Amino acid sequence: MLYKGGCHCGAVKFEIEAPEKIKCGDCNCSICSKSGFLHLIVPKSKFKLLQGESSLTTYTFNTGVAQHRFCKVCGVKSFYIPRSNPDGYDVNVRCLEPQPENFEIEPFDGKNWELHAHKMAHMSKEV
Repeated sequence: MLYKGGCHCGAVKFEIEAPEKIKCGDCNCSICSKSGFLHLIVPKSKFKLLQGESSLTTYTFNTGVAQHRFCKVCGVKSFYIPRSNPDGYDVNVRCLEPQPENFEIEPFDGKNWELHAHKMAHMSKEV
């Protein structure tokens, strides 16, 4: 199924291909819990930035591997390149429009990321 999404102000727009029923993760790490990000990791081939490359800025911390991409205008992080799946994109389900009718939220213990990251490594692989 094709989903569209973007930031709050509309400067950044993208589309993804994902299943009709989405399983997304709710991570309790410091950045995800503060921003309310609901994770849907897709392969790079299933993500297309439609507009807004010049409106994006990047934030990194700790290992510097994850590339947190924010809209410079409104500050919303609608997607990023995750440390767990650097060959894919992690999309915030809350930034999809319209919101998927059928999604399941699974908790993820990101506070203890090193112990649990291996559980996500498969998510950016082609199916």
